[in-house]
Amino acid sequence: MAAGVAALAGLAVAQEDDVFDFVPDGGRTILERMQSDGIPDGLAAAIRAEAAPAEDWKPRLEEAGLDQWDAATLAEYLEAYAPMDPAGDLPRDGRDLALALCQSCHIITVTVTQDRTREAWLGTFNSPSHVEIDMTETERNLLADYLVLNAGIPFDQIPPELRAGGASY
Repeated sequence: MAAGVAALAGLAVAQEDDVFDFVPDGGRTILERMQSDGIPDGLAAAIRAEAAPAEDWKPRLEEAGLDQWDAATLAEYLEAYAPMDPAGDLPRDGRDLALALCQSCHIITVTVTQDRTREAWLGTFNSPSHVEIDMTETERNLLADYLVLNAGIPFDQIPPELRAGGASY
């Protein structure tokens, strides 16, 4: 329980601190932004009622005005969690998980500068050093998908105070 509270506290600090703006938005944040901008009724109804793979969500999200990057990130999130109420309390997304959990052991730079495959990320998450991290299987898969799409950030785009020289998995 204490680890969960610490992770949530870390997440709250990370989300409020501009130093982490270089970490791309996750599906929850993108969906909240769409909700606040006015999500199309048909899309909202689909999110409430349908479970579908990311590939089925992507074109619908692009039709709703998202760019390819945000559409791909939100599509992975919807694959993991839909059907759900897009106006309700939304589960953590890949960015939330990375900021709350990865930083409990190392600087976020170690994670977000890595350009790796889904299988490589899942291998790390299932290794002895990471298997005890409090994540569901759905969250592990979502985090891997988020990192495949959004990690690999060039070192020069990392704020100097967060640059970890040479660290990797």
